[in-house]
Amino acid sequence: MREVAVIGIGQTKVDEHWDKSLRELAGIAALSAIQDAGLNQVDALYVGNMMSGSANHQQQLGAYIADWVGLRYAESFKLESACSSGSSAFRTALMAVASGSIDSAVAVGVEKMTDSPGSEITAELATAADSDWEVSQGVSFVALNALIMRRYMFEYGWQKSDFAPFSMNAHANAVHNPFARFRKPITEKQYLEAGMVSDPINLMDASAVGDGSAAIVVVPLEKLSFTKSHPIIKIIGSASATDSIAIHDRKDPLWLKAAEISSKKAYAQAGISPKDIDLFELHDAFSIMAALSLEASGFIERGKGPTLGLNGEIRPDGKIPIATRGGLKARGHPVGATGMYQLVEVVQQLRHTAEGSQVEGAKIGMAQNIGGSGSNIVTHILERVN
Repeated sequence: MREVAVIGIGQTKVDEHWDKSLRELAGIAALSAIQDAGLNQVDALYVGNMMSGSANHQQQLGAYIADWVGLRYAESFKLESACSSGSSAFRTALMAVASGSIDSAVAVGVEKMTDSPGSEITAELATAADSDWEVSQGVSFVALNALIMRRYMFEYGWQKSDFAPFSMNAHANAVHNPFARFRKPITEKQYLEAGMVSDPINLMDASAVGDGSAAIVVVPLEKLSFTKSHPIIKIIGSASATDSIAIHDRKDPLWLKAAEISSKKAYAQAGISPKDIDLFELHDAFSIMAALSLEASGFIERGKGPTLGLNGEIRPDGKIPIATRGGLKARGHPVGATGMYQLVEVVQQLRHTAEGSQVEGAKIGMAQNIGGSGSNIVTHILERVN
């Protein structure tokens, strides 16, 4: 297998893009990434998306977007794994290039959500849960996460206020990200007084939907010159794992087993351990997921996740910086695009261009994208090599 490098990134702002279609959003990000890479063409385009068939009444996103960006006749298709669709597209591009099948690929994640009524989007998000044993019982996706958070607080003795640093850190970092949807800091008081969505999850625990797209171009490392204008970013770890789609079917509902498995595989591929990671773009769709991801990925022992936030260790100058450009909470969560936004933000950090929230001397970054409530988890580790 060939070593693979990232040479181009592109993204749109996460927002309510009433004036842009699904293909326009994807096209902006994909063409920006190709231009950033200094290329005119790529061999393949892989699209991560969750709900185009229902929210946009459009399938066949491979041909739909490839044609739009001038890649007619290139290999292209859509990947869907709920909220981890973006990183699944990236992993597909990585494997295609690493295998030698192709020499260049662009992975693009895209979601257009705000054109549809909120009730329809809520119903569509619930398709990431078990339709027979969860959704049919009337449990929404946020309610499932609320049940997890409530049990976690009961088991380990945490209070609601202990989760505030996760949201406060995300919003503080988003101030510096022009592509983020919510670029205002919040206080602990604002966190605690926010409207309740599904107890104990309130508005400041939950990420917001939106429209957006992000993209990355990958090529074989061996074909690159180290005099390229951008620092070269190598992919040194990539792994994916699944768990039961229904939370009640898991041996332990408070442990993200797929995160543990995928992160351990990625660490082994990279030849590193959690202590070598300079920043971690985790999937903070809900604040409880931030705590669970930190634990399952080996950054802190079980049941102690909130400690990292309370001690200030998740900030850009902390032990394990997270949500360095706002995370899902403040950047926004256009579900099929989220995994690609995370990876683009890791690349920005490793290029040392994350102005305002740069992690000093960042060399190794990790991104972890969660589909469902932990049923599909994809972990990538990237390294700056020059």
